[in-house]
Amino acid sequence: MENDLVIPQHIAIIMDGNGRWAAKRSLERCEGHRMGAEALKNLIESMKDLPGVKYMSFYAFSTENWKRSEEEVSALMHLLVEFLDANLALFMENDLKLLVTGRLEGMPEEPRIKLKEAVNKTKDNQGPCVIIALNYGGRSEIADAAKAIARKVAKGELDAESIDEKLFAEYLYNPQVPDPDLLIRTSGELRLSNFLLWEISYSEIYVTDTLWPDFDKNELMEAIKAFNKRSRRFGGR
Repeated sequence: MENDLVIPQHIAIIMDGNGRWAAKRSLERCEGHRMGAEALKNLIESMKDLPGVKYMSFYAFSTENWKRSEEEVSALMHLLVEFLDANLALFMENDLKLLVTGRLEGMPEEPRIKLKEAVNKTKDNQGPCVIIALNYGGRSEIADAAKAIARKVAKGELDAESIDEKLFAEYLYNPQVPDPDLLIRTSGELRLSNFLLWEISYSEIYVTDTLWPDFDKNELMEAIKAFNKRSRRFGGR
């Protein structure tokens, strides 16, 4: 790795293209998701070679994804359980912490229990943090934060005049996690798909035509090199 590169502290990834990857090979969509899970595992493992990266967020299942066929949703939930069972040791060996963002209570029972167990088992790890977005929507996160604040105002526990951006951010799903420096989207689509709408206000965006199952450490380094060519002014000059 080039020693002079600035490594983003927090990288967020919209993992897109599993279905198209499978279709190009005349395979079932579920096989694309399975290979996408393998790509996720490989990228998590590569975090040990990127010491500057402290957080990586992965958009795995959105609040809108429930609209997919019952068969595909069921396969995705089963694959999630398989992934957690197969890779918990990877998290422990590499001192990685797992966090989940999204409405976890809306997940089916088995993956919900497995997720809570994995989060609990890795909570004392001191290495980088892997954040999986499940049953997640950026608008839902903002709405949930607004409701939590409104309840406190109604109870007299919070003065409405004290609400500003800093306070509002404290009511997001994982307020302790810094905003992403770099947002990557695979498969060439030029949209945010309701991902981290509050948090990516000043993130650098990198889009690649590479489909998610083919995205690897080399592709990640290309994104980081592109990030290094950006001038981040945060609204200043």
